[in-house]
Amino acid sequence: MMPPRFRMEKSPQERSFGNLDAHHPPSAGLERVETDETWRRAAFPACRGRVFLAHAAVAPVPQVAVEAMDAFNATSSTGELDYGEVFLKRMDRVRGSAARLFGSAPEEIALLGPTSLGLSLVANGLDWRPGDEVVTYLDDYPANVYPWKQLERLGVRIVYLRPRAIGEITPELVHDAITPRTRLLALASCHFLSGYRLDVAAVGAAAREAGVLFCLDAIQTAGAFPTPASEVDFLSADSHKWMLGPSAAGVVYVAKERQELLRPSLYGAWNVASPNFIARDEIRFEPGARRYEPGVLNASGLLGMEASIDLLTGVGIKRIAARLLELKTHLCGGLDRLGLQIVGPREGGAASGITSCTDSQRPAHVGELYAALGKAGITTSFRHDREGRPHLRFSPHFYNTHAEIERTLRVLAEAGA
Repeated sequence: MMPPRFRMEKSPQERSFGNLDAHHPPSAGLERVETDETWRRAAFPACRGRVFLAHAAVAPVPQVAVEAMDAFNATSSTGELDYGEVFLKRMDRVRGSAARLFGSAPEEIALLGPTSLGLSLVANGLDWRPGDEVVTYLDDYPANVYPWKQLERLGVRIVYLRPRAIGEITPELVHDAITPRTRLLALASCHFLSGYRLDVAAVGAAAREAGVLFCLDAIQTAGAFPTPASEVDFLSADSHKWMLGPSAAGVVYVAKERQELLRPSLYGAWNVASPNFIARDEIRFEPGARRYEPGVLNASGLLGMEASIDLLTGVGIKRIAARLLELKTHLCGGLDRLGLQIVGPREGGAASGITSCTDSQRPAHVGELYAALGKAGITTSFRHDREGRPHLRFSPHFYNTHAEIERTLRVLAEAGA
């Protein structure tokens, strides 16, 4: 049955979007993952021919997202799409889905990806003064380093955190790094290699107490763990990881009270008011976070993202988080038995869906294990730390099964792990 919010009579213009409202999350969800393989393979095509354990990289999209994008593309081929008010209303509905995921207002959501674009909009949109400081972490993913590093040309000082272990950014470490010159904290919600998850609420409280802005790279938790936008001033996340959406469809959050502070650094006919598409002699931005969207949006990708977000929120993000930690416990136990060394937290509030391991005695063997998994149809990630040590990274999502974890451990054992 169609969700109630989709039951509405559509005008001829709205009908020109084709069957875009037909998608909805598959029934049940978590309850069927371990018990109904036919359903699981239908809902998640990646399960049909392989074991996919690389959602911290570029994730496969579920069937509901495929159908949403296919419906839009089919209508696009007929020339019947109406890019006027109907399109804007449709994108507003996508904002609504994203707002529910992050616990924000739809007016605080801009529909832009990739993650680095949103972070760059923050870096380039604030009025920096020489001597301002940005606190960040050099060993984060480069998308959350270079937008801040380039501010040195304006006289901004970049302060790099130095945790005890890779990715272990604690509230205490952040608190000690804040000085009277600190203007912004620019941190990731979860480290892409160690899987160490940031205590966003505690860091957000420290930032507010110090009068410091807080920008969050949320791509490694959005869709997997609760990631409340209310704790930050700015947030950016593309949908192609844990949100199970396509690449270059993403979300940029700008708190309502910061929208006058953050100047748009991209300009076009969509974010600057242009009645009848006629340029005016003054720049007046569209209301809300739409002011950061300069041109036509990635409609097909955003509709796919919406479908995936609705699937995830239908299951429940807290339930997904618990499921990921359950799979992590199973995986870590097996890796321990094989003698592989796990980096990052295994349990507790800092643990995430990312589990990376290495072989300190035979580092070259890690690449062989990665190749053996790939040959067996098991997709993982191969990553290195700053010292060049190779790591296997596993990042299952809620629809992966314990049987798939066992199969993965068996292949590692047969490969000589």
